[in-house]
Amino acid sequence: LRLLHGLSKPDWGRIEFPKDYRGKEVQAMVFQRPILLRRDALANVTFPMEARGISKIRALHLARMWMERAQLGHLMGTPARRLSGGEQQRLSLVRALALEPKILFLDEPCAHLDPSATVKVEALVEDAIKSGVKIIMVTHDAAQAKRLGEEIILMHQGKMIAQHNKMKFFSNDSSPRVRQFLAGEPLV
Repeated sequence: LRLLHGLSKPDWGRIEFPKDYRGKEVQAMVFQRPILLRRDALANVTFPMEARGISKIRALHLARMWMERAQLGHLMGTPARRLSGGEQQRLSLVRALALEPKILFLDEPCAHLDPSATVKVEALVEDAIKSGVKIIMVTHDAAQAKRLGEEIILMHQGKMIAQHNKMKFFSNDSSPRVRQFLAGEPLV
């Protein structure tokens, strides 16, 4: 994900996107562990928008809208670092979605979250998908991949070993290595 988002450079080869998906201004990323500013929750969402040149009025409108959708509206004035882990992760996701990206990279967005927080994060991801945002998400949770994914890529030791649509990936018609993975057997 760091390579795709341009945070790291490839050792060899190149990464290309269709024209509409090129550039940081159409991309956003949410890390496994939230990275928050020493500001209140609302300012954590508005600051990156204003840094991209979005007017303060529009930034406040988008931030409030997404915070309400994420059930964080009542926490706008709370210091971001005082939020629970699930609230912090939702805030990170809200900050990314408020930028109105065309493509969103998610690195294990529900790792370390309890089931209730996971449901809320997944609801935001589903909202983003419905609004047309393309999501590229890394997860080790096969059930989550089944709930949210359309096209599933199974990677092992940095190599792609299977790529199927959701229906085929989770069917008996999938490749032997996929069935092995889904059965909980180690991939060797």
